[in-house]
Amino acid sequence: MRKSRVLIVSKFLYVRGGAEVCAINQAELLRRHGHEVRFFAMRYPENIETGADEEYFAPEVSFFQPSFAGKLTAAARAFGAGVKAGFEKMLDDFKPDIVHLHNIHSYLSPIVARIAHQRGIKVLWTLHDYKLLCPSYACLRQGKPCELCFTDKSKVVSLRCMKGSLSASLLAWAEAVYWNKKKLSAWTDAFIGPSRFMAQKMVQGGFPKAKVHSICNFISDDKLNLISEIPFTEKEQAYAYVGRLSEEKGIEGVLKVVSRLPYKLYVAGGGPLKEQFVRKYASDRIVFLGHLPAEKIISLLKRVRFTIISSVCYENNPLSVIESLCCGTPVVGRRMGGIPELIENNKESRIFVSDDELPDIITGMFSAAPADSQRLSDESCKRFSAERYYKEWCTVAEES
Repeated sequence: MRKSRVLIVSKFLYVRGGAEVCAINQAELLRRHGHEVRFFAMRYPENIETGADEEYFAPEVSFFQPSFAGKLTAAARAFGAGVKAGFEKMLDDFKPDIVHLHNIHSYLSPIVARIAHQRGIKVLWTLHDYKLLCPSYACLRQGKPCELCFTDKSKVVSLRCMKGSLSASLLAWAEAVYWNKKKLSAWTDAFIGPSRFMAQKMVQGGFPKAKVHSICNFISDDKLNLISEIPFTEKEQAYAYVGRLSEEKGIEGVLKVVSRLPYKLYVAGGGPLKEQFVRKYASDRIVFLGHLPAEKIISLLKRVRFTIISSVCYENNPLSVIESLCCGTPVVGRRMGGIPELIENNKESRIFVSDDELPDIITGMFSAAPADSQRLSDESCKRFSAERYYKEWCTVAEES
């Protein structure tokens, strides 16, 4: 592929979640291959350093402003207010060949896709959540998958899907109607689902099949270096959950089950339910570690027999599964969203549907011989390599 100028657009530019990690890692990868890369985002104190480009960024807004004026400004941002002038100046200055979007809704808005398309710039869009199908992002209602808004966006209002709030749900509905499927499909040359599951749901939701592609996420060189530097140790008779402690992750159902089992579970991560879970479930067998830096996460993953991912929402392409496998550690994952396609061909990993299956599966994992960690790590690092991602990205970029 010829060396292109690529503008990466992400509403936040710091390690906030998987979407931001992917955007920042993608920039490093493209630069390593000789592409010129710059960023466009919302101004935010925690953003990575981008030099003079920050002057083009959209002003910071917050939906949690206490004042009515602040809330009104944030609501207007969802429809593009405050973005156009800076983005157009960025395009005038950089003259990109490709604008690659990551998470942009609400804090930047799809106005960036429209402006780039109108200028004849190729627009690629990596989908980290289900916002284009579900106004409340998660395709989740009362703890179960929901697809009602695939065909009727008004359901987000009648069911109060945005935090149980009528006003927030009305805003989400208006945003979905304004930035509708017809417009987004016209302005975007390629939608990239990190999982096959996501790509299939986009087609099911009415987006043009010819424009929908799947490219699995990759593990960064920095993370690979950490994995290679931290040695394998003798496996502890323990397992781990690494992730956010929130309702959609399904972790409470797991905690209820495993609290009755004689094996040690390490829980690494924070979230809105952390303190509640610590009070209710902390014991000698369930150890809450809180948020850990990358090197400690990798040490934990290399030390335990397996990890567990229990999401009840449509997980897309969870990095927690990819990192566990790259550390040579099998995964017990729920048959939900994009989780199965990451582990279905790994003989040491297991898939479950109901929490009731977990006692037998967990006991079986501890009874079985430990996985060949080095082999699993080597195979997974190759499977989720940056070079594999780059080749697939080039193919999509050239053919779109």
